[in-house]
Amino acid sequence: MRHRVVRAAVALLSATPFLLPAQGGTYDVVIRNGRVLDGMGNPWILADVAIRDGRFVKIGRVTERGTREIDARGLYVSPGWIDMMDQSGSVLLRNGNADNKLRMGVTTAIGGEGGFPVPASRIPEYFATLERQGISINFGNYYSQTQARVGAMGYVARKPTPDEMAKMKASMDTAMRAGAMGMTTALIYPPSSYTTTDELVEVAKVAAQYGGTYASHIRGEGAEVVQSVRELVEIAERAGLAGEVFHLKVAHKPGWGVLMDSIRQVVEAARARNVDVAADMYVYTAGGTGLEATVPSWAQEGGGDSLKMRLRDPAIRARLKRELQTGSPGWWNIIEAAGGWDGVVLANPANPANMKYVGKTLTQIAREMGKEPADAAWDLVLDGTGRVTAIYHMMSEPDIETALRFPWTSIGSDAGAAAMPGKDDGVLPHPRAYGNATRVISRYVRDRKAITLEEAVRKQTGWPATRMKLAARGSIKEGNWADVTIFNLETLDDGATYEKPLTFPTGIEFVLVNGVVTIERGQHTGVRAGKVLYGPGRTP
Repeated sequence: MRHRVVRAAVALLSATPFLLPAQGGTYDVVIRNGRVLDGMGNPWILADVAIRDGRFVKIGRVTERGTREIDARGLYVSPGWIDMMDQSGSVLLRNGNADNKLRMGVTTAIGGEGGFPVPASRIPEYFATLERQGISINFGNYYSQTQARVGAMGYVARKPTPDEMAKMKASMDTAMRAGAMGMTTALIYPPSSYTTTDELVEVAKVAAQYGGTYASHIRGEGAEVVQSVRELVEIAERAGLAGEVFHLKVAHKPGWGVLMDSIRQVVEAARARNVDVAADMYVYTAGGTGLEATVPSWAQEGGGDSLKMRLRDPAIRARLKRELQTGSPGWWNIIEAAGGWDGVVLANPANPANMKYVGKTLTQIAREMGKEPADAAWDLVLDGTGRVTAIYHMMSEPDIETALRFPWTSIGSDAGAAAMPGKDDGVLPHPRAYGNATRVISRYVRDRKAITLEEAVRKQTGWPATRMKLAARGSIKEGNWADVTIFNLETLDDGATYEKPLTFPTGIEFVLVNGVVTIERGQHTGVRAGKVLYGPGRTP
């Protein structure tokens, strides 16, 4: 640890960036003397970067002055980082600053695992509100097939009627024309888990007509993960659109070191036959989701109130406990994936009376309650006035490194912008919300040397921009939008941990969004220069 501190101190003295005083100039901003990474995987070059009207206009030796000048000597100048699996759709309506995203180098986020916070018919109004209020990051969003399904047929476990299918397809059509990036599903969660492959193909065909992408939290990420990836490939292939595996992982200890390569073979075989399939990932060995995920899917039909009614029934609860051991059709056993209740840590009980249990495992909580772990978990769900969440420790470091080396993986946090950044309200968010993008480079490039710097930057810039068809973004190239992340590789540190998840990273010195300085010496300037990113089917 001491050598890291000394190295960081030396780096600060030798490579401290500064922003020169405002003055008249040929360009709006000139970034000087930086190690410029173009975002396409090429080695860095020593160059100046000039920006005017929100775009890169010159890369090389810039003799003219900028109204603002940044001396990036000893620092890396990268395209702004892109979060491919974001959860900010609702938060940005309340706070558009996205401090936690920007302070870890992210300038663009693609959200929508759960769809939009409004119905398909109101998506234009939603985007207009973001533009009117202002956002500090660039933001695009998918539309969820589950959102369309619930609107058409409610929270039920059956096939849709022809009329209901027509309503779902019409809803997807509306969303795509309004600017959705494509279609998403979250197939481990009811009612998405009630959906058949054939149903998904039919609705995905609508997104395909507009050039959209199908992205999915696949049906299972444990022992059945390879089969689940195959289903995504089948949907993409049959519907005729790109397929994206959300937060690729192997959450099954017996499959660590084996199943990730099996996934690679499935994806690369699909790509070899011209199916556009890829994946994104976060770089932590724990996931985070609701505690209701520990309940078999059939018991959740009808929604939250129906679930709570069933959890109060002793006979049903006894059946659910048996199914924790035997499994249940259509349900991914996340307790098995976590290796038992010891691997499940309470994050947010959604009830002040249960805040004393935050940060404890379900085994510990059960002991304090004098109950079995399953009863403790399900009683916490019953007590919650909102969604009770937990952190599930279930992946391995070698698998993360293996997946990072796949050329078709990009980076997504599975976390949203913070409404009240850095505020400790007693809940325990996942550290990926504050550190994921930075951690890719600080841990897996510099410390573990799992991939090269150029490749890590490409996975967060040029590749996701190409993947999502983001016009003129993702690379430092004349004419492109000037999203920029300037960082100090020596002092870069993600900071956030499971115990202290609200810690901001260090080493992110400047971040520019569309040519405007938004993070200066690690602090948000209050500027909201972000843009709404519309999907390929938008009809203005």
